[in-house]
Amino acid sequence: MTQPVRVKICGLTEPEGLDAAIAHGADWVGFVFFARSPRAVTPAQAAPLAARVPPGGPRRIGLFVAPDDDAIAATLDMVALDGLQIYAPQARALAIRETFHLPVWHAHGVSAAEDLPAASKLDGLVIESRPPPGADRPGGNARPIDWAVTRGWTAPVPWMLAGGLTPETVARAIALSGAPAVDVSSGVESAPGRKDARLIARFIQNARQDAHQRP
Repeated sequence: MTQPVRVKICGLTEPEGLDAAIAHGADWVGFVFFARSPRAVTPAQAAPLAARVPPGGPRRIGLFVAPDDDAIAATLDMVALDGLQIYAPQARALAIRETFHLPVWHAHGVSAAEDLPAASKLDGLVIESRPPPGADRPGGNARPIDWAVTRGWTAPVPWMLAGGLTPETVARAIALSGAPAVDVSSGVESAPGRKDARLIARFIQNARQDAHQRP
C-alpha cells in the first residue's frame, strides 16, 4: 500500500497560515531565519507561532542559510524547533547537527540527474533547482526542477521535493518525480509571505490523492 505523501508548509509568518497547515494535516511547518527572504521571521516573531503547534502536531523546522552557531543558538533559545533545514556545504550541515543534536535536512540544488547525491550522513535532503544566475537567495526561487530527474533515483536518506510547486502542479510533480514528500512556500500564498488557507488545503489534498498512481 502506498504511503501518503508527506507535506511541509514553509515560510510561515502569521497565525492564519500556521493554523491552516495544522488543521489540514501538514507534517512539517517551516520558519525562515534568513533576512533577505520575503518570508523571514525573527526569533521573537517565530516563538509564538511555534508555540501554537499542539502536541502531536507538525514538526517545527527552522530554515537557515550559511548560519554561524551563535545565530542558531540564539534562535533555539527562543523558538521551539524540532529540526533544521540548512543551506550550507554538507560538512557544515553535519557540524551543525553534531553541535545542536537536532535532525538536519540539507538543501541540495540540482539541474540534472548526475547532481543527485548518492550518499548522505544527514537526516534528509531537500531537492530543488539551483539558484538562477544573479539570485541573492539560495534555493530554486520558486523555479521547479525537471521533475523526472529524480524518477528511479535511489535516495540515500529520506527526501522531499521543493521549488515552484502549487496546488495545480503538485500531483503531477509527485507522479513524475516519485517524491515521498513535498515542500511548498510561495505556491500557497496570496502575496509574498502571506499564506492562503484555501491554497494550503488544496495543496495538501492534491498531494495526497494517490499521486504516485497517476500517469
